[in-house]
Amino acid sequence: MRRAALVVAVEAALLLCLAVVILVLTVVSSPDSVGRAVAEAFYVLAGGLLLAGAAAGLWRVAAWSRGPVIVLQVLLGVVGYSFAFPGERPLIGLPVLALAAVEIYLLLTPEARLAFAERQPPS
Repeated sequence: MRRAALVVAVEAALLLCLAVVILVLTVVSSPDSVGRAVAEAFYVLAGGLLLAGAAAGLWRVAAWSRGPVIVLQVLLGVVGYSFAFPGERPLIGLPVLALAAVEIYLLLTPEARLAFAERQPPS
């Protein structure tokens, strides 16, 4: 579970850095739409903060953290695929796809499922 939490923390850090880059580029350049650029930075920032919180939850093996992380990995996989193939930017898309695949794998291993099963209250 610690490795899964670290992968999510790396993704969160990358998204937070991307939000800062988008904001800086919005200020120093002339985007087509400032509002759209700020909204994009906000969504990337929100995703980064959500992943950071989920990474903390995974580190503690909190039951709530696994579902949101898997959903976000699927979404990141779609984004990575879009960048890598239709967008013809494999240097961006393939690392995103790789991180998403590694994270899903780490969360679906028998050890991870057992860790979460042990944290469930008895019924």
